[in-house]
Amino acid sequence: MTEDLLKLFQRDLKVLYREIEQYPHESLLWEKVDGINNAGGNLALHLIGNLKTYIGKNLGNIAYVRNREAEFSAKNVPRSEILEAINETFDIITATLSKLSSQQLTALYPENVLGYEMTTQYFLIHLHGHLTYHLGQINYLRRFLS
Repeated sequence: MTEDLLKLFQRDLKVLYREIEQYPHESLLWEKVDGINNAGGNLALHLIGNLKTYIGKNLGNIAYVRNREAEFSAKNVPRSEILEAINETFDIITATLSKLSSQQLTALYPENVLGYEMTTQYFLIHLHGHLTYHLGQINYLRRFLS
């Protein structure tokens, strides 16, 4: 299961990288569409913060302090910084999930994030769904704004 989860996270972080890379103008990363609360750049920052916190910090013991509010309020972060942060997140996910044992997967996740206890495996599946949900939004926004 760990190998499968790792492959899925790696695949979709590569897709996130390509999506951000494919915005035709860097300024469009920060454009909002009527009726949609977040810009593509903010969604990318949110995914990075989410994964670094819940996989990197909580499972991989990396030093990371999340600023969730800034993920949604930051503007005009250079594309190159976002791409670099996606690559860093990819490396963190790879290192962390590569070392995760079957026992750790079936153990309770160390933080009660959703208001109820869950296994680490369950929460990793949830995190992957969260990644793909926002990845679809980023893709739609990019195509709409292009």
